[in-house]
Amino acid sequence: MQRKSSLSNKLIRIGAGLLVVALVSIGLTLWVTWQLEGGAAAVNEAGRMRMQTWRLSSTVQAGLPRAEVQALVSEFDQSLGLLRTGDPTRPLFVPWDETVRRKFTVVESLWQVQRGQWLAEQPLSAQQSLLTAGEFVSAIDSFVMAIEQQMSRFTAILNLFQLVMMALAIGAAVVMLYTGYLYVINPLANLRQGLLKVESGDFHTRIEVDTQDEFGQVAAGFNMMATRLQSLYDGLEAKVDAKTRRIEAQRTRIETLYEVSAFLAGAATIEELCKGFAQRVRTVMKADAVAVRWSDEENQRYLMLASDCLPKEMENDERGLMAGACACGDLKLDARTRVIPIVSQDDSPMQHCVRAGYESVVSVPIRLQQRLIGEIDLFFRSTVSLSGDEVELLDALASHLASALEGLRAAALEREAAVGEERAMLARELHDSIAQSLAFLKIQVQLLRTATQKAQPTQVQAALDELDAGLRESINDVRELLVHFRTRTNTDDVEQALQETLQKFKHQTGLPTLLQVQGDGLPLPPDVQVQVLHVVQEALSNVRKHAGATHVSLDVTKGLDWRFVVRDNGVGFDAHQSPGESHVGMKIMRERADRIGAEVSVSSVPGQGTTVTLTLPQHPVAGGLATAGLNLAPLAEPVHGA
Repeated sequence: MQRKSSLSNKLIRIGAGLLVVALVSIGLTLWVTWQLEGGAAAVNEAGRMRMQTWRLSSTVQAGLPRAEVQALVSEFDQSLGLLRTGDPTRPLFVPWDETVRRKFTVVESLWQVQRGQWLAEQPLSAQQSLLTAGEFVSAIDSFVMAIEQQMSRFTAILNLFQLVMMALAIGAAVVMLYTGYLYVINPLANLRQGLLKVESGDFHTRIEVDTQDEFGQVAAGFNMMATRLQSLYDGLEAKVDAKTRRIEAQRTRIETLYEVSAFLAGAATIEELCKGFAQRVRTVMKADAVAVRWSDEENQRYLMLASDCLPKEMENDERGLMAGACACGDLKLDARTRVIPIVSQDDSPMQHCVRAGYESVVSVPIRLQQRLIGEIDLFFRSTVSLSGDEVELLDALASHLASALEGLRAAALEREAAVGEERAMLARELHDSIAQSLAFLKIQVQLLRTATQKAQPTQVQAALDELDAGLRESINDVRELLVHFRTRTNTDDVEQALQETLQKFKHQTGLPTLLQVQGDGLPLPPDVQVQVLHVVQEALSNVRKHAGATHVSLDVTKGLDWRFVVRDNGVGFDAHQSPGESHVGMKIMRERADRIGAEVSVSSVPGQGTTVTLTLPQHPVAGGLATAGLNLAPLAEPVHGA
C-alpha cells in the first residue's frame, strides 16, 4: 500500500514529537535546578543565622550597648521572615516538606522564647548566653539537615532526568537516522540509479513509486520524463532532419533578402532597379516569368515597369493594363499574396497567359505604408502552391522594392529641391548685389542722356565718372559671386580653405591679411564649412566696399563652440544707427548663419574699425541644402572670364 502522508508531514510529526519530549525534559530539569538553587540559598541563609547567634551571644557577654543587641535581633527577624516567605529574585526558598516544616517551626518557637531573653533589661550571664545560643544553633542545624536531605532527593531526581535525556538524545538520533534513510537517503539512491541509467541511454528505466510524498512525486515526474525522452529519442532523427531543412530554408530566405536588399540599395534608376529585381525574384522562386507592374493613384491602370522571360507579344500587349481586364492588375485594397489558377475558356480574361502556356500565376501586392502601389506577377507553367515561408519571403521582397522605389523618388525630389534652392539663392545674390548696381547704372544713364540733351558738359562728365565707378563695382560683385559659387572644402580642416579665401581677398584688394588659429576641436561637416566660408567672404566683401581699411585679420578658435572673428582697422560706423549700404551684406551673413544654427554679431566704433564674429553651436548641422549653389560654377565661368 502506498503511504499517502507527505514527506514534510512525516518529518514535522517526528520532529514535533521529539521537540515535545525535549521540552518536557528541559522543563523538569529547569524546575529541579530551580529548587536546588533555592534550597542552597536557604541553607546559606540558615548558616548565616548560626553566625548571627554567636555574634549576639558575644555582644551580650561584652556588655555592648542595647542598640547593637536590638540590631542583631532585627537581623534574626529578617532572616526568619526571608526563610518563611522566600525570595524568587535570588532565588531563595525552602524546599518544604513535612520534616522541614516541623524543624522550621521548632526554630521559630525557640526564637520567640529567646528573643525576649536577648532583649531583656537584665542581660543574660555568660553561662546562660552560651547555653541559649547553643540550643538555638542546634535547632538551626536540625533545620539545615532537613533541607539538605530534601535537596539530596532533588539531586537524585536531576541525575535521573539527565540519564533520561541522554537516552532520549540517543533515541532521537537513531530515529532521525532511520527516518532520513527511509524517507530521504533510500529514495535519493533510487533516483540516482535511475538517472545513471538514463544518462547511459537506457530510456526504458522506471522507478517504483510506493509513496505519495515529495519523493514519490519526483519519482513519478522522473518516470514521465523518461517516457517523454523515450518518445523524443525514437523520432529524433526525423525531427532533426525536419529542423535542419527548416533552418536551411530560413538561411536561404535571409540570404535572398540580403542579396536583394544590397542590390536595391545600389540601383541608380527605376529601370535598373525593377529589371534586376525581376530577375532575382524569378531565380529565387523558380518561376518561368516575372512582371513588375506599377499602378496609378486610383489603381485603375497598371504600367509594366520591368519583366523577365515574359513572351514579347505578352509584354507588348500588357505594357499598360486596365484594372479588371485580367487577373493581373485586379487588386483590392485588402489583397494578399495569392495563387491564381489559369483556366482555358473562351470567356476567360487571361487568354494571353493561356496562349503562353502558363497554368498558374502568383500575385504579390506591393504596398507602401498601407497604400497599394503596384503588383508583382510570377508566371508558372505548372500548378504551384505557396508555403507560409514563401509567402512571407515574397511579401518581404515586395516591401523592400516599395522602399527602394520610394527612396529613388525621394532622391529625385531632393535633387529637384536642390536645383530650386540653387536658383533661389542665385536670384537672391543677384538681387542683393548686381541688380542694385544695374539699377544705379540705369539712373546714371538717364542723367547722362538728360545732360547731353541740355549740353551740360560738367554733368555729362560726372555721369560718366559714376558709370565708370558703377561698372567697376559690378565687375567686382560678379567676381565675388563667382568666388562664392566656386567655394569648395576638400579637407576635414577648414583652415586651408580659410587661408585660400584670404589669399584671394589679398590678391583682389592688395590689403595685408593675417590668419590666426588656436585651440583643438572636431572637424566641421563639409556643408557647415561652406556656410562658414560664405559668411567670412561676405564680411571681407563689406571690408572691401565700405571699411577703407589697411589691414584685415581672421581669428579662428577651435573647440566645442567654434568662433570666427574678422577684424579690420577701417573707418567703422555707429552700430546703433542704420548701416546704410552695408545692410545687404549683413543680411546675407545672418541668413547663411541661420542655416547652420549659428549667430553673427557686429561691433563697430567710428574711426576704430569693425569686428564681425560668427559663433557656431556645439553640434552645427546645415538646416537647409547648405551645398546649394556649388554646381553653378560652370554657368558663372564665362562671366569670370570677362
